[in-house]
Amino acid sequence: MNTITDSAREEYRALSNYQRVAAFMITIGSEASAEVLKFLDTAEVEKIIAQVIQLSNIRVEALNASLEEFHEMVLATDFIAEGGISFAQSVLQEALGESRAMEVIKRVKASLQIKGFNVLKDVDPTQLLSFLQREHPQTIALVLTQLAPTQAADILTNLPAEIQQEVVFRFARMERVSPDTINSVERVLERNIDFSKAASKLGGVRSAAEILNYSGSSVEKTVLAGISQQDPELSQEIKNLMFTFEDLVTLDDRSIQKLLKEVDNKDLTLALKACSKELGDKLLGNISSRAAEMIRDELEYMPPVRLREVEEVQQRIIEIVRRMEDEGQLSLGDSGGGDMMV
Repeated sequence: MNTITDSAREEYRALSNYQRVAAFMITIGSEASAEVLKFLDTAEVEKIIAQVIQLSNIRVEALNASLEEFHEMVLATDFIAEGGISFAQSVLQEALGESRAMEVIKRVKASLQIKGFNVLKDVDPTQLLSFLQREHPQTIALVLTQLAPTQAADILTNLPAEIQQEVVFRFARMERVSPDTINSVERVLERNIDFSKAASKLGGVRSAAEILNYSGSSVEKTVLAGISQQDPELSQEIKNLMFTFEDLVTLDDRSIQKLLKEVDNKDLTLALKACSKELGDKLLGNISSRAAEMIRDELEYMPPVRLREVEEVQQRIIEIVRRMEDEGQLSLGDSGGGDMMV
């Protein structure tokens, strides 16, 4: 690629988008091209193949420019993911020179549509919070979908209490966002949030649970209580995802012992049928050696059971954990709940 001349690059750049794709296909060969075409729809494949057939009067050097462009865009994408647009531009300037670097960044921006929400991670949290406090809960929820859970939790915790519940409710119910909604948020943010024209998958119950895991018990209880009034099933779904059966391993021995006094041995045995060795050893290590031995024997000779049955029992144990936390008998926060991931 180092032998590619500026004139060859200009010849390549004069091609249409479909001609450029065709040039790339010709360069990488039929086998690799076939793998790429599997991800495209029929109409796109037909247009590309038509250009492959017609693309006969282009120099080999210009064809190779397609590989150079691909390589540069992959590098730029990796650099942007690592440190943002400014970082990518700085690195590429060292490698390619200022002019080429700017061209590559411009092409990557257009192809990946890196604007708007994607730079929010670099915005000062105080400024972002100040901005969001004036916005509609739906707008706030949409913005939170684009932040890391810890960032989103920090924003949520500092929002007025009266809108926290509404934001999480909307966040949890948000799965696909139409282009019109995205466009309205673009206008609110006064930025070009140029996502794909197709609906984007955002938010969701699991992500909402993850954010609340980082938000502290007071915010969590207030938010879930409010959501429960609007949609009890959604509230329970979020609550269930906030602490999984495997998360029991984060509890201290005293809390485990309190919990196991509330759990029937048959349920405990079935629950252990599908869990990590670490968790199994911790649970059995907090009951009498005789009881632990009996459970191990039963597990060894237990016939196959449906995973759904095991998960139902595990969920019942999680509900006991939640009840005991509500009653103040144990604290998930004291057991490392802030580090728990769903």
